[in-house]
Amino acid sequence: MKKTQRVMVWFLPIIVLGGLFYPLLGYLVIAMMIVLLMLSFFKKRYWCWNLCPRGAFLDGVMSKTSLKRKTPKVFAKQSFRWSVLLIFTSIVLYRLVNTGGNLLAIGAVFVSLCLITTIIAVMMAIFIKPRAWCSICPMGTLQDKIAKART
Repeated sequence: MKKTQRVMVWFLPIIVLGGLFYPLLGYLVIAMMIVLLMLSFFKKRYWCWNLCPRGAFLDGVMSKTSLKRKTPKVFAKQSFRWSVLLIFTSIVLYRLVNTGGNLLAIGAVFVSLCLITTIIAVMMAIFIKPRAWCSICPMGTLQDKIAKART
């Protein structure tokens, strides 16, 4: 595990577990999303392989329990990746509208987003390979698009 990953890996349990008791930790998710998207203008998917807390967890922990199977080809299809992005974005937007502007509820939306995607990532890591989630990660899809738009 890289030095940066050893630091960043701690953000995952802080947000996922701590956020259940202190929903304002969800704002860390928003901050990370902004940073990773800005960084992708200059460094493509640098975030994914060096700074992503979930990626660090998948590399450091889930690599020990994974069946290490080949990633399904459908995950590489742009239509599938964009569908995943659209589904998650729609759910988040729907939930944000229903918060009524409540700051705790907004934070909770992002904590639950992190929790749900982490559960999916862990299941994929066990049954496919450690970073199978990364092939369909909505933020990775956006980073790819930004990086390609720059070139």
